[in-house]
Amino acid sequence: MKFPIVASIGVVTAALATAGLAGDGELPRGLAQVIVDSDRADDASTAVQLSQAHGPAAPESTQDPPPLRVDESALRYFASKGDTARLEAEIARLRALYPNWTPPQDPLAVPQNSDAQLETMWRLYSEGRYAEVRRAIAERQSTDPDWQVPTDLLERLNVAEARARLVNASDLKQYETVIQVGAGTPSLLTCSDNDVLWRVAEAFAETKRPNRARDAYLYILKNCDNEPERLATVQKAASNLSYSSMQDLLSYERTNSAGALEFESIRDDLARRFVAAGDEDATLEVDPKYLQRVERLAETEGSAADALLLGWYQLRRKNTSEAERWFRLARDKQDSAPASQGLALVLIERKAPEEAEKVLYPWRDASSDARATYFAATANLLAIDPPVALSADVLQRIAQETMKSRDAATAQQFGWYARLLGQPATAVQWFSTTLGWKPDDEPSAYGLSISHKELGDRAGVAEIQRLWAAKSDRIARLGDEVDGQAKANTAPPGSATIAAGSAPIRTAAAPAKGAPLGSAARGSQTTPRKLSGCRSTIDPRGLPPGAALARGWCLMDLNRPLEAAEAFEVALRASASKLREDAAYGQSLAYLRAGLTGKAAVAAARSPQSLARRNELQTAILADRAVAAFDAGRYNETLLFLQQRRQLATERTDLMVLRGYAYLKLKRYAQAKRIFEAAAATGNRDAIRGLSDVLAEQQVWPRKF
Repeated sequence: MKFPIVASIGVVTAALATAGLAGDGELPRGLAQVIVDSDRADDASTAVQLSQAHGPAAPESTQDPPPLRVDESALRYFASKGDTARLEAEIARLRALYPNWTPPQDPLAVPQNSDAQLETMWRLYSEGRYAEVRRAIAERQSTDPDWQVPTDLLERLNVAEARARLVNASDLKQYETVIQVGAGTPSLLTCSDNDVLWRVAEAFAETKRPNRARDAYLYILKNCDNEPERLATVQKAASNLSYSSMQDLLSYERTNSAGALEFESIRDDLARRFVAAGDEDATLEVDPKYLQRVERLAETEGSAADALLLGWYQLRRKNTSEAERWFRLARDKQDSAPASQGLALVLIERKAPEEAEKVLYPWRDASSDARATYFAATANLLAIDPPVALSADVLQRIAQETMKSRDAATAQQFGWYARLLGQPATAVQWFSTTLGWKPDDEPSAYGLSISHKELGDRAGVAEIQRLWAAKSDRIARLGDEVDGQAKANTAPPGSATIAAGSAPIRTAAAPAKGAPLGSAARGSQTTPRKLSGCRSTIDPRGLPPGAALARGWCLMDLNRPLEAAEAFEVALRASASKLREDAAYGQSLAYLRAGLTGKAAVAAARSPQSLARRNELQTAILADRAVAAFDAGRYNETLLFLQQRRQLATERTDLMVLRGYAYLKLKRYAQAKRIFEAAAATGNRDAIRGLSDVLAEQQVWPRKF
């Protein structure tokens, strides 16, 4: 933030003239010495030079000084024109040049200049027409060789032209020229023209000499009395100096004419600036008085920006609870990308990535930083173990953003997430996608290899080992032994295309209408069950795990799945891994029978299962979800679930019919007809009816066929 110039350029108070500008005769030489030495002295010497320039005066001579001969014609001219500002500036200039000179009480009493041509030169000078003054001087000298240019006019003209060069160089950002002109014209560097001092200070700051910039601003605060210009000096310095240098300047604050501290009107803005400096530099410890002031502003004035400053300041210092407080306050006042990003970072830090993703999703495209933070949240969310149950909408939008931005970190976590849910085929898709974006990602290569291994794809494992064995010991050591029950016809790596939103979905769907579980998997249940022992209703929490497991299977045979799920929950507490595996499997079956597909998926992940059981559960879950999606009118999602299921098992005829009707609802008639014809060839009546429906649609929408 750039602060405005408060005072007019070149204006000084009348008190400066009447008080004789005590000390101003030496001060310009001190500041000029700093500029002259700027290229050959180190920063530490600057303060010494200034102190020497303002040090004790040399012993006075015992002889009377010679009388001064000062050209006061400019004083009379400015006084006669009523130009008070220039009159006072001229007094300051003469006082700086001649420390022992005393201004006349009445400038109009100075003898009037009888030289009309010289009067014209002074008029042109006062109007800033310096080139015309030079031309008038040259013409006068050509016609009157004996005429001498008044020293005062010549010096004034030189100084004015130097000032014009300095200002022009400053406006053009030629900072070295600014410093050189200032060094060559010491009479410019006085309190009568603080604008020049400000420009010199800025030049030092822009040329990476902050200590000299500080000294230039300090010169004004130590020696100049114009209150508006002192205030403007602090405002300008705040834009160019560091926090610590600003504390040096503020130590020279005075009490103003109203009896108040002179910088109080800008104290709030200074506090904001200092806290913002702390936002950028985590090592900077801002004085608590500034933090308290900004806190008061944030709480009383209702500014979201103030709360944001405090949030970032505390976050930089790992004060997450305080940072969260201020980011939430900022969002309450005005939700914005910076506030949401800051809060998301806090939530990630305190292990709440689900809320972080929700907070930042609307602002994910606001900036590259916001997008990076969003994907940090999604990757952390998917990496939670055990996996968090996420809604279909959340998973779909994360998947879509991942595909759109090709974010390898989140894609990799989708692969591990799918594995935790017992979905190795989906994991293969995500790991393959990640490697397509980031070919050197070893964790994804490892995930892909073990997912192929779980699917029984020996060729896939061998190919990954061929590519990675020399670069990864764990991939090289991965055995190629595959569970004998695994399917050998699993899709090879990279054969499936992952569309946006194809992440595994873990929400509860409508009551399942899919096919019953396969008999092969049911036959793998080895725990004996007695129907007579579970007809009565009891609380299974009092049973030992083994008995609870037996009761669960018994209740399943009585078709009491919810009670069975409670019994399996007790059995999951067993210390024996085999018992826990059977309990997790049984609870998944129970929830599937009850139509609680989401809970079935969670239960399946609670204990490692054999490949046959994982495939059985996963195919059943996907079938149920496909049916639920169709009933809800989400036909694309239906096709997605069916496609995922087909990678695990051969598609049953009833699910082929469901696929055909999904295509029909999407008006993809050619594909629907092809599916119905294949199913109808088996004599399936639903398929024959579906083929008729397609032909009927063909008559209504012939162009779509």
